[in-house]
This record gives sequence, C-alpha cells and structure tokens, in this order.
Amino acid sequence: MRIVDLSEFFNDVAKIDDLDFFIIEAKKLAGEGHDVILTGPAPVWLYLSVAHALHGKASKLVYSSPVTGDVVIFDHNPF
Repeated sequence: MRIVDLSEFFNDVAKIDDLDFFIIEAKKLAGEGHDVILTGPAPVWLYLSVAHALHGKASKLVYSSPVTGDVVIFDHNPF
C-alpha cells in the first residue's frame, strides 16, 4: 500500500499553476500497479486531478480522511 499525502506537496495554499508538479509527485509516490491511499488536507480540484492521473497507474485507489474513513475510488484487482 502506497500513501500519497497531498498536503505534503505545498505549504499554505496549493496553487493550480503547480498542478503538473503535484501530479508528477503523486505518480512517483504511487508507482505502478500498487494500491494507493490519497489523504491529507488539500483542495478538491487537487484530489480530482490526482485521482484522474492515477487511473491506469494504481491497481486500487482509496480516499482516506478522519471524517469519512476509507472510501474506495476504484479497484481494478480481479480478485
């Protein structure tokens, strides 16, 4: 399981101009074919963009927060 904490990609405010950098960093942390957890305080646009970028890269993507717990975004594991 790989954990991608989006809040580690920026200081106080995530800037949409840095989106390409955020996606590159998320892909590095996620690797290929792993189960990935997205977490950390970050804007919705960043979560949506990274989730879209990891589709086809991650085997399973889970959103995790203290409020919702774990929410499966997609799971391509055939078992």
